[in-house]
Amino acid sequence: MGDYDTSVNVAVPPATLFSYLADVENLPAYMPRLTSARRHDDDQVTVTAHIDPPGEPQQDVQAEAWIRVLEEGRSLEWGAPGPHDYRGRLHVSAGDDDGSSRLSVELHTERVEGAQVDEGLAEALRGIKSAVEASEAGQ
Repeated sequence: MGDYDTSVNVAVPPATLFSYLADVENLPAYMPRLTSARRHDDDQVTVTAHIDPPGEPQQDVQAEAWIRVLEEGRSLEWGAPGPHDYRGRLHVSAGDDDGSSRLSVELHTERVEGAQVDEGLAEALRGIKSAVEASEAGQ
């Protein structure tokens, strides 16, 4: 079993960051390998990812997950059914100044590849930071 957490500072106001993250269709902009995300049936989300498994041809795979947007407290919770009991929570809070935010992520999975999970979390946070800051700069 593994529990992981990390955080990053993002150079946009908390309301901007939370609004961006709460829009499920933005997932492919910052999650590596995801090519689409579509919300349906309340909290349910269908995602498609392009993967390159070792010893197998590249392929697109679809999966079902759930995401709950908790407006009060600026948090999101998510999870995916399956053998890894994959679920997590992110929280957006005020940063060091009016124009910045602190994004914290907690993740639980039954996978025990700690370094691989840590790198995946770091990659996702870098993707979020880059995507939302670029989105804000482009407006």
